[in-house]
Amino acid sequence: MEDTTKTKIVATNEELARAAVDEASEKLGSDIVLLETEGISSFADYFVIISGETDRHLESMAEDISRRSRKMGVHVTHREGSGKGGWLLIDFTGVVIHLFTRDQREHYGLEDLWARATEIVRVQ
Repeated sequence: MEDTTKTKIVATNEELARAAVDEASEKLGSDIVLLETEGISSFADYFVIISGETDRHLESMAEDISRRSRKMGVHVTHREGSGKGGWLLIDFTGVVIHLFTRDQREHYGLEDLWARATEIVRVQ
């Protein structure tokens, strides 16, 4: 008898992080950075940091990234912040996406806080 069940493929953390970079780039996010934090962070292997122009832009990119991740078999574990506050965080357990307005990104200075992380990709 032939097994007709299909195994759902779930993306690796790196595949998910790179997909978030691609999605943000397609949606005109700016200064997109993918950092490898494995061995430095106890809660994530990758950070993706993205700048957006407006609160609506941040919300839109967050929704598009979440939608794309679901298609990859990965669901949001936790979400914090809002576009109106100028920052959003999407946690996928292993990959954390940070979306900021330019002012909030400068204020939080995550790249300085995680300076030991390896920069994998930067999209201006």
